[in-house]
Order: sequence, then structure tokens, then C-alpha cells
Amino acid sequence: MQLAMVLNGQRKELKLSQKEAAEKVGLLPKTISMLENDPKRSKIESLFKLLSSLDIEMVLQPKKDDDSSPEW
Repeated sequence: MQLAMVLNGQRKELKLSQKEAAEKVGLLPKTISMLENDPKRSKIESLFKLLSSLDIEMVLQPKKDDDSSPEW
């Protein structure tokens, strides 16, 4: 749900409606809604498109050795 909050917050920060964010990258507004409300049911392709629409960069890095708790 942390991802959903970031996506929703950034979209609102940019003053974009779900429809406007969707139109920027060829998604449907209902796809944006799903990503913001239940991202675990969404396609990774849709996530990457929304990240692009919201000018968000996703960075992957190895976990720290002391971080033993899973986030799933």
C-alpha cells in the first residue's frame, strides 16, 4: 500500500486527474485507479507507464544485510 500512496500523492502534487495521468501514457483512468488502490493486482507494464506519467524514477538496489524482515 506504500506504493499506492506514493503514486496517488505524486499525481495530486502534479495536479493531474486520473484521466489526465492516464492519457499521458495511453492507459485507462480505471487502470490508474487500480494502481492507486490495489497495486498488487496490476500489471507491471501499467506501473511503469504510470511512473513515467508522474515523472517518478524507480531505483532497485540490494537489501542491506541487517534488513531481514520481508516487505511482502
